[in-house]
Amino acid sequence: MNTASTYFLANIPSPDRGVWEIGPLSLRAYALCIIAGIVLAIWWGDRRWVQRGGTKGTIVDVAVFAVPFGLVGGRLYHVITDNQLYFGEGRDPIRALYIWEGGLGIWGAIALGAVGAWIACRRRGIPLPAVADAIAPGIVVAQAIGRLGNYFNQELYGGETDLPWGLEIYERVDPATGLPDQLNGVAISDVPLTVVHPTFLYELLWNLGVALLVVWADRRFRLGHGRAFALYVAGYTAGRFWIELMRTDQANHILGLRVNVWTSLLVFAGAVIYLVVARRRGPRERPETLATDPDDDGAGVADGDGDGDDRNEAAREDADTSGSADASAGSDADGESGGAPDRREERGGGADADVGGSSSARG
Repeated sequence: MNTASTYFLANIPSPDRGVWEIGPLSLRAYALCIIAGIVLAIWWGDRRWVQRGGTKGTIVDVAVFAVPFGLVGGRLYHVITDNQLYFGEGRDPIRALYIWEGGLGIWGAIALGAVGAWIACRRRGIPLPAVADAIAPGIVVAQAIGRLGNYFNQELYGGETDLPWGLEIYERVDPATGLPDQLNGVAISDVPLTVVHPTFLYELLWNLGVALLVVWADRRFRLGHGRAFALYVAGYTAGRFWIELMRTDQANHILGLRVNVWTSLLVFAGAVIYLVVARRRGPRERPETLATDPDDDGAGVADGDGDGDDRNEAAREDADTSGSADASAGSDADGESGGAPDRREERGGGADADVGGSSSARG
């Protein structure tokens, strides 16, 4: 005889809880996922920055401003677009501050986070678009990790489905009171209330694909002036558009469509326009002007793959012309020639940022 457990065996089970109580502390999976994503994005972004010609630690310094701004912006967007959850009769406005319970709008996080990053870049005298290009794939992987938090919270899923990868949703209750509590409670049974589309998983996989696309395109076309970041935005919003249409959680609508569907459309259009316009800005900018070259205006190219900038190329051509034995010193960081790295590569860290980063995109 088939039981409920064997019937749903092929489906994806939800965690029985998203919060673990350790003494007086509440360990929340959602918060841990957000923190893990931020750490990975900073680490990977710093690697890419160094190997594009920048100084190690710069992205960490930028993150000191960008991360707090981003968290505030993400929460503000969520509270503004879903204000009915916190304000009105029977609501508790103070819960708008409970960021650990979930609810961060990526649109607000990126927008206000960019303001914080701009402040940091102004203080250090470095171009914001170059920073954005360095951190782009790390951000979208961080978003993928953040979606695991929604999985633990049993939230943001789609409609019912009989597909084998359907997500089981369990009834959770507060162990102390026995009252229903889907967010903070514990599952009372492994028999699901319903089986739904795991939209968290769809978006997680889509985001990892976007990260790989950005890494590939950045290496292939040597994107600069914010184009790698714009490609990430365009790729992410294209996926968010169709995934948002599948979700069944409560949301405000405009002309019959969820607010985030409209936001995805508008932001996608803006990103594509920027990609087209930014092509006219010429070759990739160098992240930072060398302290030993105060007259440099930063217009040189650091290709992000350790190949050096225009001045290195010119130096190698001069060496070839003069017949100097040092002509072989300017080797390509991809390992196609066997010479020693030039000074710019030694300063930049040598290794290819995107080769090191693409493995990180697997989470």
